Amino acid sequence: MRILLVTDWNRGRGGAEHYIAALRDGLRAMGDDVRLLTSSAGTAGDGRAEYVAFGTESAAAQAFLQVVNPFAFFTVRRAVREFRPDVAVVNMFAHHLSPAALVPLDDVPSVLLVSDYKCICPLGSKLLPDGTLCTNAPGWNCVRRGCLSLPHWIRDIPRYALLRSRVARFTRILTCSEWVRDTLDRHGIFAESLILPSPAPTPKYGRDPAPSPQLLYVGRLDREKGVDLLLRSFAALPERGQGVELRIAGQGPLRGGLHRLATALGVADRVRFLDWLDDANVERELAKAWALVVPSMWPEPLGLVAIEAVIRGVPVVASEHGGLAEIVEPDVTGLLVPNGDGAALTDRLLRIVTSAAFPEHRLPEAAVERARRRFDQSSHVRALRSMLVEVTANPPSVGTLR
Repeated sequence: MRILLVTDWNRGRGGAEHYIAALRDGLRAMGDDVRLLTSSAGTAGDGRAEYVAFGTESAAAQAFLQVVNPFAFFTVRRAVREFRPDVAVVNMFAHHLSPAALVPLDDVPSVLLVSDYKCICPLGSKLLPDGTLCTNAPGWNCVRRGCLSLPHWIRDIPRYALLRSRVARFTRILTCSEWVRDTLDRHGIFAESLILPSPAPTPKYGRDPAPSPQLLYVGRLDREKGVDLLLRSFAALPERGQGVELRIAGQGPLRGGLHRLATALGVADRVRFLDWLDDANVERELAKAWALVVPSMWPEPLGLVAIEAVIRGVPVVASEHGGLAEIVEPDVTGLLVPNGDGAALTDRLLRIVTSAAFPEHRLPEAAVERARRRFDQSSHVRALRSMLVEVTANPPSVGTLR
């Protein structure tokens, strides 16, 4: 098959970018001709995208380009004419490519992979300013609850009208978790869930917990990720938790503020800030960690880094609302925390660092093996490819909105 992958590609390579790169490689290994189309705002598929549309992080330019990015429209149209794909697989598009990029796909059977909330939330996080979870559809509530300014929402009215009309034309919509599927369903979008995979541990990987307690965070340093909550909960550990090291790997707009917060809390000497890590270094950090901590404030759509940890035998402390609860089995593969509950997070961290939970600092082998089968990458690619074959052989009539 000729498969066109269409997605935004952020500058910091997160879970969505890792997934698309692995999907492209997996489909190519099965003999398919796969080409990637993305924007120039990030790394353009780490320089490997066949089609690149202009995109920018400039807020002034995005005010227009997020509604209609003409560069993306013409780039997708050129890709369709030159490549003549049998099917298109679209992941993220709202931040840089815009809903207009989907118009040239009208005559191409297309599958949407939903791994965030952008099609039902202008912020993309379903997180209100007070840190609680939003259950409203996009509309006037976005202004009333303080998520958007009035000019921003006026700008988004045509954007979301176009976005909703384009989503309705997808042949099939797949979500990364049951949580996201249920959330879309409540907003009138019919979808199916196909949980995302994770690469297996490398042959060199071996669990080797550090001699003293070590906690690890890996991800973006954004508000919804809850890293400030993690620092406060870490600082609140009682005396028994004073010999613990917290390692924070990632980049993002809050990095400078988090450095200052660690100093203000008096824990800067026990917090190590790392940069973005490549796959080999993430695995190296996981091997040593007593637990991976994923303290998301928002309902994380899935949480690929949590899967990476579980299939490597690393306990996970994670937020319970969102897709993370579909990865972490309480007291078997980790501990769950109510989103945003700092006291509960401190309690779970204390259980880890005092060995009250997971005293051997590793997961039961049976649980790890179950996770490896469930999140197997080659099985996922085969399942998705089967869906793509079905779509191209007998595309159903469009219309995925109720």
